[in-house]
Formats: sequence, C-alpha cells, structure tokens
Amino acid sequence: MTDFTYETVLSEMTGDGVRTITLNRPGSLNAMNRQLIDDVARAFDDANGDAATRAILFTGAGKAFCAGDDRHAHVHPETEEEARELVQAIQRATHAITLGPKPVVGAINGWAVGGGFEWAINCDFPIWGASAKGFFPEVSLNLFVTGAVTSLLPALVGLMKAREMLFFGDRYGAEELHGLGLAWKTVEDHDLIEMAQAEAQRLADLPVLSVRAMKRVLNSAALPDLHRALQLETDATVAGFMDPETTKRLSDF
Repeated sequence: MTDFTYETVLSEMTGDGVRTITLNRPGSLNAMNRQLIDDVARAFDDANGDAATRAILFTGAGKAFCAGDDRHAHVHPETEEEARELVQAIQRATHAITLGPKPVVGAINGWAVGGGFEWAINCDFPIWGASAKGFFPEVSLNLFVTGAVTSLLPALVGLMKAREMLFFGDRYGAEELHGLGLAWKTVEDHDLIEMAQAEAQRLADLPVLSVRAMKRVLNSAALPDLHRALQLETDATVAGFMDPETTKRLSDF
C-alpha cells in the first residue's frame, strides 16, 4: 500500500482499498492557494492510478473542508494566459475527482466555500457534518464558478434553485443541502469521519469493474455536458479575472 506525499494534502490508506485524501492547510481553513489546487489534482490522479485504491474518501483537516480562495495568498493573473493556466489547473482537479474511475465519498466539515463547495459537489457521495455550510461568492466578486457546477448543480437541484444559489450566493446549511439533494447524508460532526469511512469501505468492497463502469456510464448518460461546462466555465472565469472591476471587488471582500 502506497502513501503518496504532497505539500498541502495528505493521502493515506485508511481501510482495505480505501484511500483518504485530506486537505491539509488547517491554519488557513484549507483555503485554496495554487499549491493546494495542484496537489489535489495530483493526489486524485495518483489515487485513480493506484491499483490498491478502490474508493476514495475526501475531507479537510481542522475546522473546515475548504474555505474557498485564499485571499491572503491570492496572486491576481496579469495576463489572459496566466488566468487561463490558473483556471485550467482548478478544472484539472475537478476532472480527476468527477471523471476519475474511483468512487469518491466526501466528508464535508465546517465551511465549503466557492471552489471548496464545488469540490464537495464533485464527490459521488458527499456526507455533510451537521454544522457544515456552503455557498458560492463568485458572482458577487465579478468572477465565475468552476468545477462543472453549471452542469452538476442544475442536474441535482433543478435550474431555478441553481440560479438562486449561483446568482445570490446565499449560505446553506447541511440539512437544507440534504433536502436539495446536494448532501447524500448528514451526520453529527463527531460521527462524520467514521460514517464516511464506513461508506467508502462499502464501495471498496464492491466489484471493481462494475463500480468503475457505473460511475463512468452514469456521468456520461446523466451529465452529458460536463466537458462543455468545464470549458465554458473556464472562458467565463478568465474573462472575470481580466475585468478591472474584479480587482476592486476582491480587495473589498
């Protein structure tokens, strides 16, 4: 069994065929800097390529799953090429989580904001702690969402609710997200990891070929626009980065 090493992410086998990938910047509420984005993509790529890994548990260390973009470490792209390279890096992480062959159980603790909320939605089986909350601040910042949520969110909650969530950036608790279909299950915070581990183990114990085929075919049949959504989101986010209004709004956030 291989434990892969990254600067901002922990990846270790925690069960028979279960690999736990943990965002590990707890002092920053696991906020997304460039290193974390790249490490998540690499960690999921490595897990997906690891024969011993049959299911993945995805969580965050400390008090939050992921508090979105790290405002203290934010380096605003100066050119369209820099902006596109950054956004494509973010989309690579989603590609590895959502379109990788291994099923992913999310253990969503504390805040899941912006890109962190997107990663929670990217999980096949997201389990939310009772006190966890999520929201999308992007539109208020003159930016755009990534993570294929423009395809995933309407498919899961309906187009009208997706509009509400994405335009207004309202905050949603775990129970409401469960009612909407964005949280597969909710559980008391102190039981979150134990339940997520147990469900990941259930997945790992199923036949590998049929599990991988089911994830692949469900995504292809139910979400045929995932790839197009990723590209359209990338273009819209790059345009947001290049608008001078965005710099002002980010500085005031």
